[in-house]
Amino acid sequence: MFNKRDDAGGTAHQPAAVRRTGTTGFSVLGADVVVTGNVRATADLHVEGRIEGDVDCGNLVLGAEATIKGQVRGETARLAGAIEGSVAIRQLTIEASARITGDVEYEAISIENGARIDGHLRHTTRQSAPAVGTPRQVRVVETPSSDAAA
Repeated sequence: MFNKRDDAGGTAHQPAAVRRTGTTGFSVLGADVVVTGNVRATADLHVEGRIEGDVDCGNLVLGAEATIKGQVRGETARLAGAIEGSVAIRQLTIEASARITGDVEYEAISIENGARIDGHLRHTTRQSAPAVGTPRQVRVVETPSSDAAA
Protein backbone atom coordinates (compact mmCIF):
# COMPACT_ATOMS: atom_id res chain seq x y z
CA MET A 1 0.00 0.00 0.00
CA PHE A 2 2.74 2.47 0.93
CA ASN A 3 5.74 2.25 -1.32
CA LYS A 4 9.06 3.54 0.04
CA ARG A 5 11.12 2.60 -3.00
CA ASP A 6 12.89 5.47 -4.77
CA ASP A 7 12.06 4.06 -8.19
CA ALA A 8 8.32 4.02 -7.53
CA GLY A 9 6.11 5.15 -10.38
CA GLY A 10 4.48 8.57 -10.42
CA THR A 11 5.95 12.01 -10.08
CA ALA A 12 7.98 12.99 -7.10
CA HIS A 13 6.97 16.11 -5.22
CA GLN A 14 9.65 18.73 -5.58
CA PRO A 15 9.93 22.08 -3.83
CA ALA A 16 8.20 24.92 -5.66
CA ALA A 17 11.53 26.55 -6.51
CA VAL A 18 12.59 23.41 -8.35
CA ARG A 19 9.28 22.86 -10.14
CA ARG A 20 9.12 26.39 -11.48
CA THR A 21 9.92 26.37 -15.17
CA GLY A 22 10.91 29.80 -16.39
CA THR A 23 7.90 31.65 -15.00
CA THR A 24 8.33 34.70 -12.84
CA GLY A 25 5.68 33.52 -10.40
CA PHE A 26 3.24 35.35 -8.20
CA SER A 27 3.73 36.24 -4.54
CA VAL A 28 0.99 37.16 -2.07
CA LEU A 29 1.34 38.83 1.31
CA GLY A 30 -1.98 38.13 3.05
CA ALA A 31 -3.97 40.48 5.24
CA ASP A 32 -2.49 38.94 8.39
CA VAL A 33 1.13 39.45 7.26
CA VAL A 34 3.29 42.33 8.55
CA VAL A 35 6.73 42.75 6.97
CA THR A 36 9.29 44.95 8.67
CA GLY A 37 12.10 45.51 6.20
CA ASN A 38 12.57 45.98 2.48
CA VAL A 39 10.82 43.72 -0.02
CA ARG A 40 12.34 42.93 -3.41
CA ALA A 41 10.50 40.58 -5.76
CA THR A 42 11.10 39.51 -9.32
CA ALA A 43 7.63 38.01 -9.30
CA ASP A 44 4.34 39.85 -9.42
CA LEU A 45 3.54 40.96 -5.88
CA HIS A 46 0.04 41.16 -4.39
CA VAL A 47 -0.06 42.85 -0.98
CA GLU A 48 -3.06 42.67 1.33
CA GLY A 49 -1.09 43.12 4.58
CA ARG A 50 1.36 45.75 5.82
CA ILE A 51 4.94 46.50 4.77
CA GLU A 52 7.18 48.82 6.77
CA GLY A 53 10.06 49.22 4.33
CA ASP A 54 10.80 49.83 0.67
CA VAL A 55 9.19 47.74 -2.08
CA ASP A 56 10.90 47.01 -5.41
CA CYS A 57 9.07 44.69 -7.79
CA GLY A 58 7.95 44.24 -11.38
CA ASN A 59 4.18 44.35 -10.97
CA LEU A 60 2.42 45.37 -7.77
CA VAL A 61 -1.20 45.03 -6.68
CA LEU A 62 -1.94 46.81 -3.39
CA GLY A 63 -5.25 45.79 -1.83
CA ALA A 64 -7.70 48.30 -0.37
CA GLU A 65 -6.81 47.47 3.26
CA ALA A 66 -3.05 47.15 2.65
CA THR A 67 -0.43 49.70 3.71
CA ILE A 68 3.17 50.40 2.74
CA LYS A 69 5.40 52.77 4.71
CA GLY A 70 8.40 53.26 2.44
CA GLN A 71 9.44 53.88 -1.14
CA VAL A 72 7.71 51.91 -3.90
CA ARG A 73 9.40 51.18 -7.26
CA GLY A 74 8.27 49.00 -10.13
CA GLU A 75 7.10 48.63 -13.71
CA THR A 76 3.33 48.50 -13.21
CA ALA A 77 1.08 48.94 -10.21
CA ARG A 78 -2.60 48.96 -9.28
CA LEU A 79 -2.93 50.74 -5.95
CA ALA A 80 -6.06 50.61 -3.80
CA GLY A 81 -4.52 50.85 -0.31
CA ALA A 82 -2.35 53.37 1.53
CA ILE A 83 1.27 54.35 0.85
CA GLU A 84 3.35 56.66 3.02
CA GLY A 85 6.43 57.31 0.92
CA SER A 86 7.48 58.11 -2.61
CA VAL A 87 6.26 56.08 -5.59
CA ALA A 88 8.09 55.52 -8.91
CA ILE A 89 6.04 53.33 -11.27
CA ARG A 90 6.05 53.31 -15.08
CA GLN A 91 2.40 52.26 -15.63
CA LEU A 92 0.36 53.37 -12.62
CA THR A 93 -3.33 52.89 -11.80
CA ILE A 94 -4.61 54.56 -8.64
CA GLU A 95 -8.02 53.31 -7.55
CA ALA A 96 -10.66 55.37 -5.72
CA SER A 97 -9.81 53.90 -2.30
CA ALA A 98 -6.07 54.67 -2.59
CA ARG A 99 -4.31 57.13 -0.28
CA ILE A 100 -0.76 58.20 -1.15
CA THR A 101 1.29 60.53 1.03
CA GLY A 102 4.45 61.24 -0.96
CA ASP A 103 5.70 62.20 -4.38
CA VAL A 104 4.65 60.11 -7.39
CA GLU A 105 6.73 59.58 -10.56
CA TYR A 106 5.12 57.85 -13.55
CA GLU A 107 5.20 57.44 -17.34
CA ALA A 108 1.48 56.68 -17.66
CA ILE A 109 -1.12 57.21 -14.95
CA SER A 110 -4.81 56.60 -14.37
CA ILE A 111 -6.45 58.08 -11.26
CA GLU A 112 -9.99 57.15 -10.29
CA ASN A 113 -12.30 59.73 -8.73
CA GLY A 114 -11.97 59.69 -4.95
CA ALA A 115 -8.29 58.73 -4.80
CA ARG A 116 -6.17 60.95 -2.53
CA ILE A 117 -2.60 61.99 -3.28
CA ASP A 118 -0.74 64.32 -0.93
CA GLY A 119 2.48 65.01 -2.82
CA HIS A 120 3.80 66.05 -6.19
CA LEU A 121 3.00 64.22 -9.41
CA ARG A 122 5.89 64.08 -11.88
CA HIS A 123 5.66 62.71 -15.40
CA THR A 124 8.89 61.09 -16.52
CA THR A 125 10.22 59.20 -19.49
CA ARG A 126 12.32 56.09 -19.30
CA GLN A 127 15.51 58.05 -20.03
CA SER A 128 14.89 60.83 -17.52
CA ALA A 129 13.37 58.86 -14.64
CA PRO A 130 15.87 58.42 -11.83
CA ALA A 131 15.00 55.84 -9.22
CA VAL A 132 13.23 57.33 -6.24
CA GLY A 133 15.76 58.15 -3.56
CA THR A 134 18.67 58.26 -6.01
CA PRO A 135 20.92 61.24 -5.29
CA ARG A 136 20.79 63.78 -8.05
CA GLN A 137 23.57 66.01 -9.29
CA VAL A 138 23.34 69.49 -7.80
CA ARG A 139 25.04 72.43 -9.44
CA VAL A 140 25.92 75.32 -7.16
CA VAL A 141 25.58 78.71 -8.78
CA GLU A 142 27.23 81.62 -7.03
CA THR A 143 25.25 84.82 -6.93
CA PRO A 144 26.91 88.19 -6.49
CA SER A 145 26.52 89.54 -3.02
CA SER A 146 25.06 92.98 -2.42
CA ASP A 147 28.47 94.17 -1.08
CA ALA A 148 30.14 93.51 -4.44
CA ALA A 149 27.71 95.82 -6.24
CA ALA A 150 28.69 98.85 -4.09
